[in-house]
Amino acid sequence: MSQQNNIPAGIGLMIAATIVFALQDGISRHLAGTYNTYMVVMIRYWFFSAFVIALAARAPGGIRAAARTQQPGLQIFRGVLLVAEICVAVYGFTVLGLIESLAVFICYPLLVAALSGPVLGESVGWRRWAAIGVGCIGVLIILQPGMGVFDPLAVIPLISAFMFALYALLTRYAARQDTTATSFFWTGVAGAVSMTAVGLWFWEPMARADWAWMAALCVTGASGHWLLIKCYEMAEASAVQPFAYFHLMWTAILGISVFGETLRPEVVAGATLIVAAGLFTLWRERQQG
Repeated sequence: MSQQNNIPAGIGLMIAATIVFALQDGISRHLAGTYNTYMVVMIRYWFFSAFVIALAARAPGGIRAAARTQQPGLQIFRGVLLVAEICVAVYGFTVLGLIESLAVFICYPLLVAALSGPVLGESVGWRRWAAIGVGCIGVLIILQPGMGVFDPLAVIPLISAFMFALYALLTRYAARQDTTATSFFWTGVAGAVSMTAVGLWFWEPMARADWAWMAALCVTGASGHWLLIKCYEMAEASAVQPFAYFHLMWTAILGISVFGETLRPEVVAGATLIVAAGLFTLWRERQQG
C-alpha cells in the first residue's frame, strides 16, 4: 500500500467505516434473530471471500502472489478464528442486544495490549497494565457480577473480544513474514471454506424480503473492509484509531431507535472507562513509537 499522510481524509474514512460496521451489526442482529447464525455468517463470508479474491486478482502477481505464504497453518488458523469470533459476536447481538454486546466488546484493544507480551514477546509497562486494570473495572461495571442481576450470557461478548484480540495479535505476528494482501486473502478464503463446512448443515429457507437484507449485509461487510483499507492508506493507524470508537455511538443509536434497547447508566459509565483506557493505551503506543 502506498502510505499517504492525509489525516483529515483518513479520519473521514474511519468514521464512514464505523457507520457501515454499525449498520452491519444491526442487520446481523435482525437476520440472526430470525435465522440460524451459522447460515447468516456463511452467506456473508461467501460474498466477502469473492471480494477478497477479486482484490487479489487485480493486484500485481494476481491470486498466486496473494496466496503465497511460508506459514499456511497460521494463516488458516487466523481465518478460522475470525469467522468463529464473528459467530460468537452475532449470537451475542441476538441474546444481549447491540448496545450491551458492543460496550463489552470494545475492551479488545486492552486485551491486545495485555496479550502482546505472551504472544509477541513485547514488553508491557506498568502504565499499560494500569490502563488494562481500569478497562477491566469498566467491564465489571457493565456486567455487574454479584449484584443479583448478572446474566451469564453477558460473558459472550467478552469471549468475542478475547478471540478478536488474539486474531489481531496473530495478524501482527503473521505480518513479520507475509504482506497485508496475503493475510487479507487468507482471512476471507479460510473463513469462507471453514464456515461453509459448518453452515451448510444449518441451511433453512429465507423469506424473499430477508434476501434483500442478506444482500445489504454482504455489501456492508465488503464495503466496511474496503473503507478501512483506504483509511489506513490515507493516514497512520495511530492518528485515526481513536475515531474507531464512533462505532459504539452509532450502534447505540441503532439499538435504541430500531430495536428498542435501553441505555443503562452502568453501560455508559463502564463504556466510558473502557474507551478512556483504550485511548490512553493508544497514546502510550504512539509515544513509544
